[in-house]
Amino acid sequence: MASSEFDVGQLDDAQREALQTYTSVTDQELSAAVPLLQRSQWNVQIAIAKFFDGEAPDPLEEARTALASSSAPQQNSRREILLNGSSSFPRTSTSSSREPAPRIVPQPEERTIYKPPMIFAILLSPINLLYRIISGSFGLFGYLFPFLPRLLSNLARRSPAQNTRRNTTGRRPLSPRDTAARFLREFEEEYGSHDLHFFEDGYAQAYDLAKKDLKYLLVVLISPEHDDTTTFVRGTLLSPEVGAFINDPRNSIILWAGSIQDSEAYQVSNALNCTKFPFSSLIVHTPQDSSTSMSTVARITGLLPPSAFIAKLQTAITQQKAALDRVRATRAEQQASRNLRQEQESAYERSLAQDRERTRQRREAEAARIKAEQEAKSKAEAVEREAKKLSGWKKWRAQHMAPEPGAEARDATRVSIRMPSGDRVIRRFASSTSLEDLYAFVECYEFVQNPTFTSSTAKPQNYDHSYKFNLVSPMPRTIYDLNSGGTVGQRIGRSGNLIVEPILEEDEDGEI
Repeated sequence: MASSEFDVGQLDDAQREALQTYTSVTDQELSAAVPLLQRSQWNVQIAIAKFFDGEAPDPLEEARTALASSSAPQQNSRREILLNGSSSFPRTSTSSSREPAPRIVPQPEERTIYKPPMIFAILLSPINLLYRIISGSFGLFGYLFPFLPRLLSNLARRSPAQNTRRNTTGRRPLSPRDTAARFLREFEEEYGSHDLHFFEDGYAQAYDLAKKDLKYLLVVLISPEHDDTTTFVRGTLLSPEVGAFINDPRNSIILWAGSIQDSEAYQVSNALNCTKFPFSSLIVHTPQDSSTSMSTVARITGLLPPSAFIAKLQTAITQQKAALDRVRATRAEQQASRNLRQEQESAYERSLAQDRERTRQRREAEAARIKAEQEAKSKAEAVEREAKKLSGWKKWRAQHMAPEPGAEARDATRVSIRMPSGDRVIRRFASSTSLEDLYAFVECYEFVQNPTFTSSTAKPQNYDHSYKFNLVSPMPRTIYDLNSGGTVGQRIGRSGNLIVEPILEEDEDGEI
């Protein structure tokens, strides 16, 4: 685990950016990604190509290793020659059962015709004209001597075959997925229904999936023109034992098959050095070679009984099982660490969101409290200002109250008023006194009875006083509404008993 804990802080900005780009594409652990990037000179494109296509061995490192390993045995071999008198060196076998398995991306067989630029076409037009004249003369010569074309064609057949493969089957090149679908359809038409689960995509996709999920890729290549193909398919590949072995989830096998009549399967056969059909190859990730290598661990050619076919596959799987289990354990541990880190980050985000929500609620509560205090303060100040204006208006109105007529006045109206406090006040008013003066007397009675002002009081500005009561005569009940106007003599007469009734105001719900 010490190797997996790589200090990213040792890298510069460009190297960290390259590492982030590489790991986002390949999802490879840091312990394997950093050495691969170092071997690729921190070139992201080269590193990604090595990850997916497999990393070829470094000739310089191999030369150094071979030089270091051969320096010591060389002296021993010379000593053996001198002792035994033999001039031949012992032959040693250093070949391994594993061969690098490249990632093959099929290339289209048909290339677009290259059209030269207009200038080159004009310059080459004399040569083109000469070619047409010569080809036309040969056509005329062949028409006159018909046996010559057949003779030339026979000679051409005897010449060595060219390295390039020509499509003589008449099969139209398709995409890898469509090619796989066509192969499966033709396979079922030829051999009937079966229980094998072929990978329904290209070789490169199956290669990448096996590399990513640490599975075995079983490549089966057949040639419809080969005599042993039918026997191999019906007797070995479609046998119940082989089908059960391939479909067993414990073996983790991805089955990809193709016909060499298709371009992709033909290119895969060349890359895997296929020399005999039918051909089967088992490819798997080999961490003992490198962190990105894919190798061929088993090659099966020719006809084999199902038991021998399964035995070879089982032997190769058993040999690679320990190395793959270690990689799986490492990946599982890294995934568990990644999941734990994600859970911790998620819990931290949830806790942070809860803290933000509580902070928001406290902030809103504090804002609501401050707003309520400000509203209460504003309301109290408004009430205080209103009370102050009312007190000033009462003082001003009491100073301008008409004096009470004397006893000798014959047109005076005697009024008995029961105040809201329960006291009864009796006062004489001139019959020409307005009804508003009677209301003002009741409103300003405290200042009329006990005047506390010593100087003239001005009327408050921007204040319109409204009376919050009505003067009512109990028997018969009569309300002396101020809005109806009139004088005291006109409305009340010579005398009257009045009661002060407060006007009840309705609240916001319409209730009194």
